[in-house]
Amino acid sequence: MMLPGCVTLLFRCVRLVSAHCAVSPSSLMSAGWNRRTWLSAGGFTLIHSRARSRAPSHETAGKLMRSGEDKKAVVWIEGNIASGKTTCLEYFSKTSNLEVLTEPVSKWRNVRGHNPLALMYQDPERWGITLQTYVQLTMLDRHMSPMSAPVRMMERSIFSAKYIFVENLFRSGKMPEVDYAVLTEWFDWITTNISIPVDLIVYLQTSPQTCHERLMQRCREEEKVIPLEYLESTHQLYEDWLIKRSSFFLPAPVLVIPADQDLPNMLDRYEENRDKILTANNL
Repeated sequence: MMLPGCVTLLFRCVRLVSAHCAVSPSSLMSAGWNRRTWLSAGGFTLIHSRARSRAPSHETAGKLMRSGEDKKAVVWIEGNIASGKTTCLEYFSKTSNLEVLTEPVSKWRNVRGHNPLALMYQDPERWGITLQTYVQLTMLDRHMSPMSAPVRMMERSIFSAKYIFVENLFRSGKMPEVDYAVLTEWFDWITTNISIPVDLIVYLQTSPQTCHERLMQRCREEEKVIPLEYLESTHQLYEDWLIKRSSFFLPAPVLVIPADQDLPNMLDRYEENRDKILTANNL
C-alpha cells in the first residue's frame, strides 16, 4: 500500500511540470496538439518533430520542450557508484561555456530533516519507493532547469535512476511489485509527455571491485553498508543498458571511457576525449 508521504512526493512531479510551464495540466490537454504551440510564460513549446535522441520510439510529438534547446548540447555522465563521475565533472567544470549539474545528493540526505538516502540503504524494502520517488522528482527538476551555457554536463539522469537503481531494487526482491509498478507508471508518464534532451552519454566503465575499493576509501556515511554484491548487480545493469544495449531504451550515442585507472591517467583520458564530449550535439 502506498504511503501518504510517497503520494505527496509523486504529485509534486505534476506540480513541478505545471510550475515550469506556467500552465495547468488541463490546459495542456486542450492545447493544439497538431500545431506548434508556444508557452511563452514558461519558455517551453509543444513541438511536433523528431527528438534529438534520434530514437523513433521516443519522438517529441506533443511533448513539452524547452525553447532553444536544439542549439545547445547536453551530456550525461553515467557510471556505477564510485566510478569517478565527480572527478570527471570537476575536471570539465574548469572549461568555459560549460555548466555542470551534479546529482542533488544533499537533497536526498535532507528532506525536512529526514535522510531518505540513509533510510533506503538501511531498509530498502520499506524506504526504496520513498527515496526513488524523490530522486525522480529532483532529477526531473535538474533536466528541466534553464541552461546557462552552450554545453550542459549532468551527473546521471532520470533514465539511469529508473533503469539502474529502481530496477536493481526490484530484481533483488527489495522493492515490492506494487511500488515498482507505481514508479514505472510515473517514469513512463514523464518520458511520454516531457522532452528530456541528451546528445551524448559518457559511460565511465569501472569494475565493481574498483568501485568498492574507492567507496571504502571515501567513507561516506550512507555508503558504509553497500556490499560488493550490490555494485556487481548495478554494474551488470549498466552493461546491459549501455554496452550490450539489450535491456532498455537508449536515448543517445554512448562514449565509453574505461575508468579503473588512477587519477593522473583518468585526467589524460578526459583530455583525450574533450573534443568529442564538448561537441556532442554534432555527433
